[in-house]
Amino acid sequence: MLVTDVRQIDSYYRALIGRAADDVGIFYVAVKTTGVFCIATCRARKPKRENVVFYTSFKEALDAGYRPCKVCKPTENAYTAPPEVAEAIAWVRQHPKERLSDSHLRQRGLSPERIRRWFQQHHGMSFQAFQRSLRINTALEELKTGRRATSVAFDHGYESLSGFGYTCKKLTGAAPTAAAHVILIHRFTTPLGPMFVCASERGVCLLAFVDHRMLETEFRNIQKEQQARMLPGENRHTRQAEREVGEYFAGTRQCFGLILDTPGNAFQQTVWQALQAISYGHTVSHAALAEQLGQPRTVQAVAVANDANRVAIVVPCHRALGEHGRLNSDDSGLARKQWLRDHERRLA
Repeated sequence: MLVTDVRQIDSYYRALIGRAADDVGIFYVAVKTTGVFCIATCRARKPKRENVVFYTSFKEALDAGYRPCKVCKPTENAYTAPPEVAEAIAWVRQHPKERLSDSHLRQRGLSPERIRRWFQQHHGMSFQAFQRSLRINTALEELKTGRRATSVAFDHGYESLSGFGYTCKKLTGAAPTAAAHVILIHRFTTPLGPMFVCASERGVCLLAFVDHRMLETEFRNIQKEQQARMLPGENRHTRQAEREVGEYFAGTRQCFGLILDTPGNAFQQTVWQALQAISYGHTVSHAALAEQLGQPRTVQAVAVANDANRVAIVVPCHRALGEHGRLNSDDSGLARKQWLRDHERRLA
């Protein structure tokens, strides 16, 4: 929200002048004379007190018409893991079969409490739960190659096969030897804020900004539809998604090569395919899409199918316009959609 309390504004302005790292992500300062917004540690020349307003989320700054600063990149860096968290994550990914305990973190000069708070805030789970999920995912991948469950269990630090089986069933809903269906979820940052990508073995199920209003409902629906459990982790589809979305924002990619695994009825699938056929940098109205599809469907039905799209950017619902050429005011955010359209027009 827009900060209006004078004392709070004075406190934030002092933090801005002092480049206070502790305030990164706490507030966003918008500069009225330049039309950009920044985070507390921005290295750019500091604006005058009367020329700034403060917001508590970058989405509100975007909605007010401000652009992300190219120096501090607020929508990326406000959510990037701090150095000690990034170090812990890197170690776990490099040693997926080992457990990094609190005592080991302290030996490395890292604070378990700070890491735990960051994971609860940004992943909704503890760092230890994140580790367990990665270990199980790695173990399941090895089981698919034909390795015996006993050797995999001990190789991943479990003291018994039963302990391995219990943890696996708790997290995936199936025993290690069963064909557990798992959907992996991975978080990464973009110039418009952090995103979640979810992928099964078949392809990408969801690509959405983490502040998407219906995200928890989408998670539940995907798991129910695919009879699967969702675990933190990566596979070839999540890695490809992060790489291609990064290239899209960098202006070096206009078409995506991702394989999608998005259940939907026949009409929804038809609309999503039509969205992907809209040329980069162009827009089409819902009415034109309905006419193009040549089916006895209303414009409203096309709009509903468009809103049901779970794969943002790749299935470009931001290129579909409502009545009188306006964007629909759905929960994905008008400001983001307008930014994506402007981004493509500049590069098309």
